[in-house]
Formats: sequence, structure tokens, C-alpha cells
Amino acid sequence: MQDISKIRNIAIIGHGSCGKTSLAEAMLFTAGKIKRIGKVDEGSSALDFEEEEVQRNISINTSFHNYSWKKHDVFLMDTPGDDNFINETFIATQVTDAAVFIVGAVLGVKGQTIKFADFIAERSLPSLIMINKLDRERADFERTISQIEESLPVTPVVLHVPIGEEENFRGLVDVMSGKAYLFDEKGSGKGTETDIPDDLADTVAQYRENLMENVAETDDDLIEKFLEDGELSIEDLKSGLKNGIASGSIAPVCVGAATSNFGTSMLLDVINDILPAPSDRPAKMGADASGEPVERNPSADEKFSAQVFKTMADPYAGRLTIFRVYSGTLSGDTFYNSSKKTEERFGHLFIPEGKEQRPIDSAVPGMIVAVAKLKETTTGDTLCDTSAPIVYDELEVMEPVISYAIKATKGDEEKLFSSITRMLDEDLTLRLLREPQTGEILISGVGKVHLEVVGARIKRKFGVEMDLSIPKIPYKETIKGTATVQGKHKKQSGGRGQFGDCTIEISPTKGNGFEFEDKIVGGVIPQQYRPAVEKGIVEAMEKGVMAGYPVVDIKISLIDGSHHNVDSSEMAFKIAGSLAFKKGAQEAGLVLLEPYMNMTIMVGKDHVGDVMGDLNARRGKVMGMDSEAGREIINAQVPQAEVLLYAADLTAMTGGLGKFTVSFSHYEEVPGQIAEKIVAASQAE
Repeated sequence: MQDISKIRNIAIIGHGSCGKTSLAEAMLFTAGKIKRIGKVDEGSSALDFEEEEVQRNISINTSFHNYSWKKHDVFLMDTPGDDNFINETFIATQVTDAAVFIVGAVLGVKGQTIKFADFIAERSLPSLIMINKLDRERADFERTISQIEESLPVTPVVLHVPIGEEENFRGLVDVMSGKAYLFDEKGSGKGTETDIPDDLADTVAQYRENLMENVAETDDDLIEKFLEDGELSIEDLKSGLKNGIASGSIAPVCVGAATSNFGTSMLLDVINDILPAPSDRPAKMGADASGEPVERNPSADEKFSAQVFKTMADPYAGRLTIFRVYSGTLSGDTFYNSSKKTEERFGHLFIPEGKEQRPIDSAVPGMIVAVAKLKETTTGDTLCDTSAPIVYDELEVMEPVISYAIKATKGDEEKLFSSITRMLDEDLTLRLLREPQTGEILISGVGKVHLEVVGARIKRKFGVEMDLSIPKIPYKETIKGTATVQGKHKKQSGGRGQFGDCTIEISPTKGNGFEFEDKIVGGVIPQQYRPAVEKGIVEAMEKGVMAGYPVVDIKISLIDGSHHNVDSSEMAFKIAGSLAFKKGAQEAGLVLLEPYMNMTIMVGKDHVGDVMGDLNARRGKVMGMDSEAGREIINAQVPQAEVLLYAADLTAMTGGLGKFTVSFSHYEEVPGQIAEKIVAASQAE
């Protein structure tokens, strides 16, 4: 593996149920890496092996494997397609050299397809498109090509034309070479050369003309040659395709059927011939020890550098740290973690292969490798040679959009939270925080299914169960008017009594917090008792008056009172202050406040009306709109109570095309009818 020009590093990306894992299995089988093609729906996949993946029949983690094909070594990442695990795919696009982008011939382009295409386009990531499932009922090649042209930010260039569709899908025509192949019905992944069917001759000729035109546009010399000769050689086409793919301007299209293992060997050839090697990619930019920009070229002779992009708990090897090598050659048993500024020692170097690991002696640029049981290193860290420190930018991650309150089912809270802390290393989208007002511990993620899977993993790995519940809203109370009231606490039951008496003015500060002003003139309340009045008021504010929520934004002026030489005490005046506050708050007119959230919602033009109408129904206020990259951006402020489960609702409204971010904005008064229900519910508790 020392010849970097023969290495390929690819991520298999696509919408849910398009057959990514099945295709990866077929590729591994065709290349002779595995002995049989596992099936996702039967739980026999070599790549979807975690218990939660088998139970749900979906990919949850990015899985890793590799194969050799015609003297090329290919490292592949099989990424999830479900929206709940989209961050895995998002991170994979940041460390791979190219994407094999899958589109199902039955479902065509979906919302997730467009999201993933945007990931690829944002990074100008070289990619090829594989139209899969052409052997299925209602599969339609031409319709799928049209959808790709209309919906995705790429120019598709057809390399393979299917021979037949649905149950008659039996081969393909290679547009570049002009050769046709019939698939091996036994599922070897290979094909037998045959003549181009007469009914496809014109179609193939048209696609070849289109291929030459698109390829010619990638290079001035090729344009000139094409205009002079009206033809480009296979070598010209391959060279032009590599240029066009490298710039992200074109994406070649292959065809196949993964579960039947049709078209796989042809796909493997295209990956070798057209997708870039690590040495074809630009240098990786970082910062040196002084913070100055520095780069590392993808050469085995450079100083070693790599970036950790996944951490996972392996039942056999322990904690696995997975990283992509960007420069140099890693061998030996130590490297420098420049992010943590510490040297790490490791036992063995591995290549991850599904649920197993294969030991190796060294690693060069483009390789995906792993080590076990590192002490300090976490996801996102840069690893490098001690003599040439470099730090790469941190990985971008998707922000969590949904939160649930959590508690341990059987009361083992300490074990639960220590388990979640360990999961935070594996999953960068998870957040854990305590809501100070409600006292709840909140876990945040990409969706409910995402958090349910986290809970299932915690139960399986650490033996503790996690209950999810909708979080309480941190409402607050305040006043709208002013009042002057007396609070008097007098108690005599034999022996020394209790006596405290204070008169206060209460008024709103309108967002300026709590103020306490001592206006006592003379000694009607001795100086030592006045702080007790304030303390009693503050404690009463924390407990609330109307519905048990904290009272905020008030000013208290202590203006009068009286005391008893024997019976007065700090406790008596504390109680008097509390009584005065509760009475005054009610007279001043208590109202309930609710938190409003800033929301930035990005949708297609077709969904703006639905989303705006839904925001209005949620009592939201649209603050403005922008456009970016063909999408509409809606900026709104919405009550937190109305958007706790917004992620699933937006997905349903937009077919998976919408995305949003949310952050706290401010507090506003709750409308009367809604406030009455909240108060009644609080009192019932």
C-alpha cells in the first residue's frame, strides 16, 4: 500500500433504503474480500453489525472496510441514510477523497438525497452517482436521470446505460468503450461482453455525444480536439472525467442492482480509473505550533499527520480511535496529539474491517486506520509527528435540534450519567446539560430515534436504562403593575413570641432583573433585620406565587415597618418579607412568561407556504426572510413550548428537505387562555 496513486478513499452516501450497505457488501464480495453477500434485512451484513442496526434494519454508524481490485487498494465508508444519524455522513464527507453517491431507481431523488448532495457540493467533493435497484418493480432509469438533473447541484454524465429494467434488467452498455455486458446470473458481480442491443444504439450514441461534450468543457485542449475531430479517445475521456470530477463540475453515472450483484465489477473499474487518489487531492491546511498556516502534502515522504474522526467502543479491542492519514507514514508505537499537546502510545495499528480489525505495520495517506485504548485522544484531534506539530481545523458537526429530559429507570442516576459521558466521545451531536430552573437533566440530539438508539446502546453496553420524557418548559412569573402592601408576622404561644412587620412597594423593572432598595428612615425596623426582609422576598420569588415558577424583573422598596424589642428576630422579618411579597405580587397583577426561541429554517421554495402557516399556528413571529443557494431561509421567533418536537414535524412538512437551528431569544407574556391552562396544570401537580 505504499503506492499512494493506487489508493482510493471513498464514502458511500445516499438516502435511506437506497441500498448503500447492500452495494458495499456486493463490492467487497466481487473483489473477493468477503465470502458471501450479507443481507441487511436478515441481519447478516458484514457492515451493519451492531445490535441496534440489526433490529432496525438500518445503518446507524459509519462502517469501515477495504478491498483490493486490479492492484488498487480501496478504503470505503458505508454511511447512514436516516436523518437521525445524518451527522455520521456529514463527518464522512469531511475526511473522504470521493463519494459514491447512491440514488435508488424506484424512489428516485428524495429530500435526504438533496441534503447529501449539498454536503458534497459544499466541499466540492469528487463524486460518482450509482443508480441502484434497477431490477426492482417501478425502477426507471430515465426518470431518475431527469430528477438528478433537475434537483441536484451536479451535472450527471452517463457512463452506463442499462440493458432492460425491472425484472428484465440484465446488463449494461459502457458508453466510453462502446461495449455491452450481460450480468452473471449467479451473482459474481462480473459480466460477459456482448453486442449492443439494436434498440439502444441511438440512446447510447446520444449519451456518448453528451459525455464527450461535457468532458471537452473541462479542458481547453480537449475542446479544441473535440471541435476538430468530433471525437475523443477513451484516454481523453478518462483524463477529462478525472478533471471534471476533481473540480466537482460533473458526476459520472453508473448503474446496477446491489442485491443481485449486477454491475458491481464495472463500478469497481470506474472507481479505480476515474476517482482521485489521495495524491491527486489538494494539500491539507492546518496551523503550526505558533498558529501560523501550514500545509501537509499527501505524500508518504512528508511528516506524519492524521485526524481522528470517530471514536467507538469495541467489545473486543476496547475503545477504538479511528483516524484518516493525511501525510507521511505512521509506524512504530507513538505519535503526538497536537490538539491535547501530549504524546500517546499505542499497542497495535489496525485497519477496521466491519466488526473486526486487521493488524498492519504502517499506514500512508488515504488510509483509514485505528488504534485502541488511547488515554487522552478524542474525536476531532490532530495526530502528528512530534518534530513537526500541526493542528487541523476541528470537524464540523450538526447541531442538535431536539431535547428530552432523562432519568435512570431504576434510580441509578450516577451510572447513567457516567455512561452518557462516555457516549459523548462516540457521538459529537449529543449534548448533556442541566436546566437550572426545572432541575431536569436534558439530552439533546438530532431526533427521537437518535436518542432512543443512544439509550439502547447504553443499556447494552453499560447495563443501565434511560427514560426519555418531554422537558418541562422553564416558565417565569412577573408583575405588570405596582402595589404598596404590608406583611406582618405575629405569633405568641407562650414564652418568647415572633414579631416582624414590613411595608413594601413592589413595581416591575421590565427586564432589568431584581432590585431591592432600603428606604427606611429612622429605626422602625432595626438595621440587622432589614437583610432578612430581602432574603424572605428572594426565597419567595424563587418558589413563585401564581404557578410555582420563579418571579423575575421586580423592584422592591422597603418603606416602613415596626418591631418588638423582645419578639422580633431575623426569621420573623424573613417571614414578614415573604408574606408582603406574595400579597403585593398578586395586587400588582401577576402574569406568566414563556421562553421564545430564535429559529432559522431553511426550506425549498415549494414548502415556504406550509412552513409559514405552521409557524403562525405555533404562535410564531416571522422576523424576515433570505435566500441562499436556491433555498429560502425563514427567520422566526417561536414559543419554546411549540417547538419541542419540531424536527419531526418539519421533516414531514418538507419531505426531509427542511433543516433548522434553534437558540434562546427572550421571554414574553403567555396569552391569557393558555396561561390559565398552564397554571391549572401546575396546581394539579
